[in-house]
Amino acid sequence: MKKNTKPTKKEIVKMLLNQDITLENEDDLIDLLIDNSIAVDVDKLAAQTATWKDKLADKITQIAGSWGFIIGFTFFIIIWMLLNVFIFKNLDPYPFILLNLLLSCIAALQAPIIMMSQNRESKKDSLRSKNDYKTDLKSELILEELHDQLDEVLKNQKVILKNMKEFKK
Repeated sequence: MKKNTKPTKKEIVKMLLNQDITLENEDDLIDLLIDNSIAVDVDKLAAQTATWKDKLADKITQIAGSWGFIIGFTFFIIIWMLLNVFIFKNLDPYPFILLNLLLSCIAALQAPIIMMSQNRESKKDSLRSKNDYKTDLKSELILEELHDQLDEVLKNQKVILKNMKEFKK
């Protein structure tokens, strides 16, 4: 009789996690994956843990990364230049050193704020990835369990059919 070479749930978990797990931890992991819900709403979790600083950084990033901001700021620069060339000739004359200073200050503040927001998005993406992995692992284990149960049902059905044939004789 040919030995069943199909991997067990424990072997699948070891392969997927690619690390050594003690039998107790492995059983706990399988029970956790099969019996409990593991899906997490990452956006909801991030919203619950966000501080007012995080929300402010996200809002600034949302505004600063929009076409409305770019167009509005372009108009601001053009108006600044026109006013300083034709009306306020001595306030910030060409080459607009004050305007350059203002733009540099805005960029110096805006860049780290945008990076903070992007780092939070990166963390959310990482959590989504981990969540997807756990969900896939759970689905694979449940499918293997269903296949095992179906194999058992088919085996029992063959035994029943065999017994029925023998009974008819």
